[in-house]
Amino acid sequence: MIDAEGNQVGVVSKIQALKMAEESKLDLVNISPNAKPPVCRIMDYGKYRYEMIKKEKESKKKQKVINIKELRLTPNIEAHDLNTKANKAIEFLDNGDRVKVSVRFRGREMGHTDIGKDVLNEFTELISEHGIVDKKPKLEGRNMSMFLSPKTDK
Repeated sequence: MIDAEGNQVGVVSKIQALKMAEESKLDLVNISPNAKPPVCRIMDYGKYRYEMIKKEKESKKKQKVINIKELRLTPNIEAHDLNTKANKAIEFLDNGDRVKVSVRFRGREMGHTDIGKDVLNEFTELISEHGIVDKKPKLEGRNMSMFLSPKTDK
C-alpha cells in the first residue's frame, strides 16, 4: 500500500487500508490488481482522473492528423487540366495531406495502360518541388494509382 504522500506503508489488510483512506478523506485506488499482493494507493481519485483527461487532451493537441486526398485523372487528359489538378495537389501537399492520384481506364483504354503511366510520371514532375512519391504507380483493376506525400525539408 502507498499512502497519500507517496510513501510505501507495506502490506496492510483491506479493512485497515479503507480506514486509513477514510481518515485522510481520500479514496483507496487499486493500482495493480494482478500483483501479489495487490498494490493500492490512497489518493483523490477525482483529481487523478481530471489530470489524466487533461494530459490526454494535451497530447491530442500536439498530434497532426494526416488526411488522404484523392485526385482522378484520365489517360487522355489535356495539359491545362493536368496543370490544374497538379496545382490542387500542391495545395493539398502544402497543407500536410497525402494525395492519392489515380488514372481511370474505360473500355479500350485498358489496352493502353502505358499512356496512364506517362500521365502519372508527368504529374510527378509537375509536383516534384512540393511532394515525393510514396508508392509507385500500380495498376489495380481499371485504376492505376500512386500515393504522394509532402516533402519534409521545409
